[in-house]
Order: sequence, then C-alpha cells, then structure tokens
Amino acid sequence: MAALRECDKIYAEFYTSTLIGTDVGDLEKAIGKKIEVIHRHQVEEGGEELVSEAKDKRIGFITAGDTMAATTHVDLRIQAAIEEIPVRLFHGISVFSACPSSLGLQPYKFGRTVTLPFLETDYHPQSPYDNIMENKIRGLHSMILLDIRAEQLRYMTAKEGIEWLLKGEEKWQGGLIDDSTLLCVASKLGSKDQKLVAGYPRDLLRMDLGEPLSTIVLPGNLHFMEAHALVFFAGAPEEILKDQPEH
Repeated sequence: MAALRECDKIYAEFYTSTLIGTDVGDLEKAIGKKIEVIHRHQVEEGGEELVSEAKDKRIGFITAGDTMAATTHVDLRIQAAIEEIPVRLFHGISVFSACPSSLGLQPYKFGRTVTLPFLETDYHPQSPYDNIMENKIRGLHSMILLDIRAEQLRYMTAKEGIEWLLKGEEKWQGGLIDDSTLLCVASKLGSKDQKLVAGYPRDLLRMDLGEPLSTIVLPGNLHFMEAHALVFFAGAPEEILKDQPEH
C-alpha cells in the first residue's frame, strides 16, 4: 500500500485473474489514488508507452496473483531494464502455490502444468492430453489450467474442462481418465467463496463447483497424508484412503 501511495500514476490489469475479496474501488479508497484499469492487449501493444511514461514518473502496475507468471509482464519488465528504469517487484500469491497448498498436495510432486484450450468444431489438440498422460505415467500430479477467451473475457469452467478430458479419452483412448479417476477442482482460491471439491468425473459434473475461476488437478500417486487431506479438505471419497501406505 505504501509503495502505491508514492506512485504518480497507477495502472491495473486483470486478464488472467481478478482481485479476490475486494475491488478496484476499495483499493482506490485505501491508497487515496485513482487506478486506471487497462486490458491485456494494451500492455502487449502499448508496453513501450508505459515504459516511456516511467522515465520521468513513478508508475505503479497492479495485477492479481503472481505478476511475473505471465510472459507479457516479464516482457514489460525487460523493456524497463533496457531503458535502465529501476523496477521494484512485490510478489503475489500464485495459483501454482495456492492450489497445491489448499488441497494439501505436495508441490514438488507436480509434473508439467497443462492448459486446456476451448474446444472448437474442428479443434481438439492432443498435446494437453499427452502431457497429462506423461505426468500420470510418472506418478505425478497434474495442474490443469483452463482457457480464457479474451474477446468476451470468458473463463472456461471446470465442468467444460472435465468434459474436455472425457472427450479426449473417448478420442485417443490412452487410459488417462475413466469413471473411477479422482479429480480435484479448486475455485476462487483465496476468496471467502473459495471452494475445493474432489471426486469422480461424472459426480463432479453434477455438482456445484463454485465456478468460474477454477483449476483442475488430476492427482498422481498419493502419499497417505495427501489422501487424507483430499478427504478432509475437498470431500474426496473416503475409499481413496484404502491401500495407502503410511510412510
């Protein structure tokens, strides 16, 4: 807050995530300054203007989550470095840490993160399916991010993501997912409306998953403590506790 109050001008951009538990108006009241909300394309196409403005002004740039998790923001910081403009970075909480910790899963047991793109009539790429399958073969958890349609700022729902995986299995039949595959859904992480649910695909499709702003996790081999965490934190079926070695 103190750093924002010292800024001459403040921009905010919330393409990949939104503010949790507050809004821009509340933030403006807290710091006593106006915040200009811009769109991602303004950062991608107008980054040079933002950097140029920072040559003789103290500019603040706000995002939700971990700013540097987006290549667009890394590029903006590189542009500032090229112009020898000092940048002070305040780290935020990222889905990459919040999702595992909320579910009680061990972060170092996650494999490659995968994003599911919206299904189109003639577009259902196999690479996300194959990458999740590779994690599964290695016994690793898969964090599955869901696509954002920039034009309408529409977020893919967890149910759409689950259906994506089921249709992928029907199409490629690699053994990634069936009716007894455990899936986890973490929605609105960090907010008072946060919801954690774990269960089997067909059951999840009939449940309220707290949409939107969701992340899916397909667990790999579970440590007994991870299995207990999913039961107690996300309501996973207690049968997953069977045959879990306690070590």
